[in-house]
Amino acid sequence: MDIRPLAPGYAVSPQISVEDLPAIAEAGYTMVICNRPDAEVPPELGSHAMRDAAEALGLSFAALPLVQETLTPENGVRQLETIADATGPVLAYCRSGTRCTVIWALGQAGQMPVDEILQKATAAGYQLDGMRPALEQLAAARG
Repeated sequence: MDIRPLAPGYAVSPQISVEDLPAIAEAGYTMVICNRPDAEVPPELGSHAMRDAAEALGLSFAALPLVQETLTPENGVRQLETIADATGPVLAYCRSGTRCTVIWALGQAGQMPVDEILQKATAAGYQLDGMRPALEQLAAARG
């Protein structure tokens, strides 16, 4: 398991397994968000299996499966709303953690300076500099 904090209360990770969930709960996370579509994983890593295992440990679980076409500003807002509904720290995962980082960045545009968004992503190991123009445009539109 490779948990990478992006902001207070929000971290991302490459794919996790049911066996990782007790350590995630012990680390203080209260919610897990799956950003990986079920079609990409075997059934034992699908969102239903992960939800059942997470909830059995007292963790909240949300699924917002993302592919290239659904990495949109609207889903960025949905991700932030899901995070806001959590009672404590949130861990989001996908194949590598990149989608979780991109969707977070899209949601943060206009709320956090673009330089800070990109710096936090880089510090976590995700290079999003190519998103700068889109993030700046989105931040300007959100005024």
